[in-house]
Amino acid sequence: MALSDKTSRQALIPSFLYSSSAATTLEKMMLGARPSSSAAGLSSNLLEGSSPTRRSNVFVAAPSEPGMKIEMYSPAFYAACTAGGILSCGLTHMTVTPLDLVKCNMQIDPAKYKSISSGFGVLLKEQGVRGFFRGWVPTLLGYSAQGACKFGFYEFFKKYYSDIAGPEYASKYKTLIYLAGSASAEVIADIALCPFEAVKVRVQTQPGFARGLSDGLPKFVKSEGALGLYKGIVPLWGRQIPYTMMKFASFETIVELIYKHAIPRPKDQCSKNLQLGVSFAGGYVAGVFCAIVSHPADNLVSFLNNAKGATVGDAIKKMGMLGLFTRGLPLRIVMIGTLTGAQWGIYDAFKVFVGLPTTGGVTPAAAAATELAKA
Repeated sequence: MALSDKTSRQALIPSFLYSSSAATTLEKMMLGARPSSSAAGLSSNLLEGSSPTRRSNVFVAAPSEPGMKIEMYSPAFYAACTAGGILSCGLTHMTVTPLDLVKCNMQIDPAKYKSISSGFGVLLKEQGVRGFFRGWVPTLLGYSAQGACKFGFYEFFKKYYSDIAGPEYASKYKTLIYLAGSASAEVIADIALCPFEAVKVRVQTQPGFARGLSDGLPKFVKSEGALGLYKGIVPLWGRQIPYTMMKFASFETIVELIYKHAIPRPKDQCSKNLQLGVSFAGGYVAGVFCAIVSHPADNLVSFLNNAKGATVGDAIKKMGMLGLFTRGLPLRIVMIGTLTGAQWGIYDAFKVFVGLPTTGGVTPAAAAATELAKA
């Protein structure tokens, strides 16, 4: 699975010092010249008493040799995946704040926000350009926390369930492992996200409620109580768990199919840029599926966090079943497709940056066997 891509670096030390023959010659010169002085004799004795390993440390490793890599499934590996999740989810969700803001308002007040274009027009007229980024702070912090848990725990649970299943069953039931690992990770991720999501929706859909997180959070707690921050946790799970299961399982499957049928060589022989392109393409297609599967619950989350004391029954009664599945869906498909493609691109780019392979392309059992063979 390791990338074969090597980074060329220009040495500041003459190149002849890197060759093993030059190292041996210099070493012999140093050990062979034994002056008669006591100081020189002492130096010679110290060199002769040193182990060959210690003597070889005098010479610098060749710059063409690969740098230190993070060991797969080590604490450093999971820390890197967590950091990649923070970058991929936090930055992308913050970037699409204007789309998310229009989408939430279309879900809450379809009479006023009738379409995507008219929704942007209404916001621009009433709140100006700055209004498009209202709620960006809870969006950034909330989805950074969610991304950390989502990607970090997904990698952990994928390995954990693969080990339980064993190599044969992990390969045979790989899709079930992807689904179980992503669902387990998302349960934890949504607990981190829910308070921020509650404040974000209230700030975005009730102009004048608050400017952002710093004043919105105290107002929300004062109005709804601390437990009110988790009023939408069940609908959030209903939205995010199917979304994440589809996001990870479909991504892994799509990427594997791309490497199997669309690219004429194995993944580990592909360039870094090609692998990242596959990650983005697989993520975008997966994002379209994610938007469709999770959209009804997304409507519920927006409705419940906007209306004090509202229930799921109230939301269904007001929106209707058709509205529950379709209201704001075209915009969400565009938003989530782009978002998911960008997330996988950023996540895998960060993994490559720290010396890890990109996600997907092989089964969990095959990945574990490869790492075992390397060890």
